[in-house]
Amino acid sequence: MIFAALLQLLLLIALMVSAYLAIKFKDLLNCVIALGIFSFLLSLEFYILQAPDVAIAEAGIGAGLTTAIFILAIRSTSRWEVEE
Repeated sequence: MIFAALLQLLLLIALMVSAYLAIKFKDLLNCVIALGIFSFLLSLEFYILQAPDVAIAEAGIGAGLTTAIFILAIRSTSRWEVEE
């Protein structure tokens, strides 16, 4: 019982860290990777909460497909930075 609560607490901390990193990163590719990690951790949280169907959907759509679409969209744009 304590192991499950500790695992869930660590997972929630990792979710908050990955969400914070997704906001703070300047590079779009790093943001997308952080969001993919967030979606994967969220699917693990759903699995721990005994919702395997939601976990599979979140892993497939959130962590897999959405991350791939974002990366393809970033690759098709040109990268430039404004010098300050």
